[in-house]
Amino acid sequence: MTASPLPSDHPAVSFGKTGVLLMSLGTPDAPTYSAVRRYLAEFLSDPRVIETPRPLWLPILYGLILTFRPARSAKAYAKIWDYERGESPLRTYARSQAEKLDERMGDDVPVAWAFRYGSPSIQSGLEELQAAGCEKIILFALYPQYSATTTASSFDKVFECLGNMRWQPAVHTVSRYCDDPVYVDALAASAKQSLATIDWQPEKLLMSYHSIPQAYYDKGDPYPCYCKKTSRLFGEAGGFDPDHIITSFQSRVGPAQWVSPYTDKTVDELAASGVKKLAVMAPAFSADCLETLEELNMELREQFMEAGGTHFHYIPCLNDTDPGMDVLEAVVRRDAAGWL
Repeated sequence: MTASPLPSDHPAVSFGKTGVLLMSLGTPDAPTYSAVRRYLAEFLSDPRVIETPRPLWLPILYGLILTFRPARSAKAYAKIWDYERGESPLRTYARSQAEKLDERMGDDVPVAWAFRYGSPSIQSGLEELQAAGCEKIILFALYPQYSATTTASSFDKVFECLGNMRWQPAVHTVSRYCDDPVYVDALAASAKQSLATIDWQPEKLLMSYHSIPQAYYDKGDPYPCYCKKTSRLFGEAGGFDPDHIITSFQSRVGPAQWVSPYTDKTVDELAASGVKKLAVMAPAFSADCLETLEELNMELREQFMEAGGTHFHYIPCLNDTDPGMDVLEAVVRRDAAGWL
């Protein structure tokens, strides 16, 4: 038996391991007004998401927005909710991604999962890994393309939590993986596999990314550049005709200018130009969620068909598929090679 390195009278403590914390955006706990309002209040209070000065923004948020928007969002969540499991698809995928990565990494590298907004919280994820004996933690925000609104916000929350911890772990951040060959190849292979399931040929492939306000990009957020890089590398990896691929941006809110071209307007323009058969994918999301399953596969599909389209196909995210897990494992092992 190996002798313990600790004195016999030392308090029981776990130590010596390196852990991984997978972080996703988050989801309400239920498709109800109150649950969605609670989620949106946390999300839209984040100064990384809304940069408007707090004295101006918070009265608007807690006035009109949190009075009316939760009802609309709850209806959208209800369309995609998994009532059998009692949770949204994103929660199912986030849990599964963590469980599968944990199995791949082995007993010496525990994996936890957390949401930036909602539960399980980043605080609980850090505490779980610390209790498992992790003195080093790899922080993996699951956004292929870095943005201050997503990736940096997740890290901000981690560091806020660390500020209240007496025994802090060392941390390593994974900031992006949009140009990692494993990710690009998996994305291209997944698209081809999905397209092989339909008996028609899309005239265009629309790669729709979540947008950010134009002002954020003007101030230096590189996110749109990473999105365009993903589209370019995807086309090269898959051997797609560059004229066949279109990059657009979805989910804009309010009257301000957002990074364009806008996905909804692009679809109308494609239909008006005579395009009848369209395929759509969402490379900015590591797992399917409200923005992909409802906004793209339902709302955008209906919009395209009403505008004159005849065929519409949504290509799922990598989710917890084997290729998707290959990506997550490869990124962790590459970015934190010195720790593993």
